[in-house]
Amino acid sequence: MPTITKIYSMQEASQHNTKEDCWIVIDDKVYDVSSYMDEHPGGDDVILETVGKDATDGFEDAGHSDEAREMLQNFCIGELDTSSPVIPELEIYPKGTDSSQKLMALTKQYWAVPVVVAGISVIVGFLYLRKK
Repeated sequence: MPTITKIYSMQEASQHNTKEDCWIVIDDKVYDVSSYMDEHPGGDDVILETVGKDATDGFEDAGHSDEAREMLQNFCIGELDTSSPVIPELEIYPKGTDSSQKLMALTKQYWAVPVVVAGISVIVGFLYLRKK
């Protein structure tokens, strides 16, 4: 088994997402399976579906043999950095604002939808009353 010397983020691993350059993450370890894509019994598309996310559950559910697990170790290039979140937090409003400021920030961003709905309602109501 190769010595693990490098730590990779999920974002970095997900950038290797082609048949010619494919990295997968299983059990918090990063594997470069590019050279194995053509030999994978399930086809390369099964592996490509797991790029950019933790493939542990899919690997376990497929019922891989002990031989497949040993073979996987030959492709290990590092470990996954589990200290940072996999998906960065989406910030809609600045941190440190109270709930009323948060509501105002959301209202300013999404004002168009209620205005459009109200406008359509007025037009439909006007057309309905005109036909009477």
